[in-house]
Amino acid sequence: VQLIESGGGLVQAGGSLRLSCTASGRTYTSHIRGWFRQAPGKEREYVAAIRQSNHYTYYSDSVKGRFTISRDRSTNTVYLQMNNLKPEDTAVYYCTGGSSLPPRDTWGQGTQVTVSS
Repeated sequence: VQLIESGGGLVQAGGSLRLSCTASGRTYTSHIRGWFRQAPGKEREYVAAIRQSNHYTYYSDSVKGRFTISRDRSTNTVYLQMNNLKPEDTAVYYCTGGSSLPPRDTWGQGTQVTVSS
Protein backbone atom coordinates (compact mmCIF):
# COMPACT_ATOMS: atom_id res chain seq x y z
CA VAL A 1 0.00 0.00 0.00
CA GLN A 2 1.27 3.44 -0.92
CA LEU A 3 0.01 6.89 -0.15
CA ILE A 4 0.47 9.30 -3.04
CA GLU A 5 0.20 13.04 -2.60
CA SER A 6 -0.56 15.58 -5.30
CA GLY A 7 -1.55 19.21 -5.59
CA GLY A 8 1.55 20.93 -4.32
CA GLY A 9 3.12 23.86 -6.11
CA LEU A 10 4.03 27.53 -5.99
CA VAL A 11 1.48 30.09 -4.87
CA GLN A 12 1.55 33.69 -3.73
CA ALA A 13 0.82 34.62 -0.16
CA GLY A 14 -2.91 34.81 0.42
CA GLY A 15 -3.60 32.17 -2.19
CA SER A 16 -4.97 28.66 -1.90
CA LEU A 17 -3.97 25.11 -2.73
CA ARG A 18 -5.66 21.77 -2.26
CA LEU A 19 -3.55 18.72 -1.57
CA SER A 20 -4.86 15.25 -2.31
CA CYS A 21 -3.72 11.89 -1.04
CA THR A 22 -4.81 8.64 -2.60
CA ALA A 23 -4.02 5.10 -1.54
CA SER A 24 -2.70 2.69 -4.14
CA GLY A 25 -2.43 -1.04 -3.84
CA ARG A 26 -4.85 -3.18 -1.91
CA THR A 27 -7.75 -1.53 -0.15
CA TYR A 28 -6.46 0.85 2.46
CA THR A 29 -8.88 1.77 5.19
CA SER A 30 -6.70 3.41 7.77
CA HIS A 31 -8.71 4.53 10.76
CA ILE A 32 -7.03 7.92 10.87
CA ARG A 33 -5.52 9.94 8.06
CA GLY A 34 -3.38 13.00 8.49
CA TRP A 35 -0.90 15.53 7.16
CA PHE A 36 2.53 16.49 8.42
CA ARG A 37 4.91 19.07 6.98
CA GLN A 38 8.62 19.77 7.18
CA ALA A 39 10.27 23.05 6.30
CA PRO A 40 14.01 23.30 5.59
CA GLY A 41 16.00 23.22 8.81
CA LYS A 42 12.93 22.60 10.95
CA GLU A 43 11.41 19.60 12.66
CA ARG A 44 8.49 17.80 11.12
CA GLU A 45 5.20 19.34 12.21
CA TYR A 46 1.91 17.53 12.77
CA VAL A 47 -0.58 19.67 10.85
CA ALA A 48 -3.99 17.98 10.63
CA ALA A 49 -5.80 14.68 11.03
CA ILE A 50 -9.25 13.19 10.54
CA ARG A 51 -10.74 10.10 12.14
CA GLN A 52 -12.93 7.96 9.92
CA SER A 53 -15.31 6.75 12.61
CA ASN A 54 -16.63 10.03 14.00
CA HIS A 55 -15.16 12.67 11.71
CA TYR A 56 -13.05 14.03 14.56
CA THR A 57 -10.51 16.49 13.21
CA TYR A 58 -7.30 17.94 14.57
CA TYR A 59 -5.44 21.07 13.47
CA SER A 60 -2.25 22.59 14.71
CA ASP A 61 -2.54 26.13 16.03
CA SER A 62 -0.45 27.38 13.11
CA VAL A 63 -3.07 26.34 10.52
CA LYS A 64 -6.32 26.39 12.47
CA GLY A 65 -8.94 28.49 10.67
CA ARG A 66 -7.04 28.38 7.37
CA PHE A 67 -6.68 24.68 6.55
CA THR A 68 -9.45 22.08 6.26
CA ILE A 69 -8.95 18.33 6.17
CA SER A 70 -11.56 16.08 4.64
CA ARG A 71 -11.85 12.58 3.24
CA ASP A 72 -13.84 10.84 0.56
CA ARG A 73 -14.43 7.29 1.75
CA SER A 74 -15.71 6.14 -1.63
CA THR A 75 -12.34 6.85 -3.24
CA ASN A 76 -10.22 6.49 -0.09
CA THR A 77 -8.83 9.96 -0.70
CA VAL A 78 -7.98 12.59 1.88
CA TYR A 79 -7.72 16.29 1.09
CA LEU A 80 -6.08 19.29 2.70
CA GLN A 81 -7.62 22.56 1.59
CA MET A 82 -5.18 25.36 2.38
CA ASN A 83 -6.43 28.93 2.27
CA ASN A 84 -4.80 32.26 3.06
CA LEU A 85 -1.38 30.69 2.65
CA LYS A 86 1.62 32.35 4.24
CA PRO A 87 5.33 32.11 3.41
CA GLU A 88 5.82 30.17 6.65
CA ASP A 89 3.57 27.43 5.23
CA THR A 90 6.35 26.60 2.76
CA ALA A 91 7.33 22.99 3.37
CA VAL A 92 7.16 19.45 2.08
CA TYR A 93 3.74 18.09 3.01
CA TYR A 94 3.33 14.40 3.83
CA CYS A 95 0.14 12.38 3.85
CA THR A 96 -0.06 9.75 6.56
CA GLY A 97 -2.28 7.01 7.90
CA GLY A 98 -2.49 5.21 11.20
CA SER A 99 -4.56 3.60 13.92
CA SER A 100 -4.03 6.26 16.57
CA LEU A 101 -3.32 9.97 16.87
CA PRO A 102 -1.09 11.28 15.48
CA PRO A 103 -1.20 8.91 12.48
CA ARG A 104 2.35 7.79 11.74
CA ASP A 105 2.08 4.21 10.51
CA THR A 106 2.17 4.89 6.77
CA TRP A 107 3.73 7.84 4.91
CA GLY A 108 3.55 9.25 1.43
CA GLN A 109 6.59 10.52 -0.44
CA GLY A 110 5.72 14.18 0.12
CA THR A 111 4.72 17.10 -2.07
CA GLN A 112 6.36 20.53 -2.08
CA VAL A 113 4.35 23.62 -1.25
CA THR A 114 6.06 26.98 -1.76
CA VAL A 115 4.41 30.24 -0.78
CA SER A 116 6.03 33.40 -2.10
CA SER A 117 5.72 36.73 -0.33
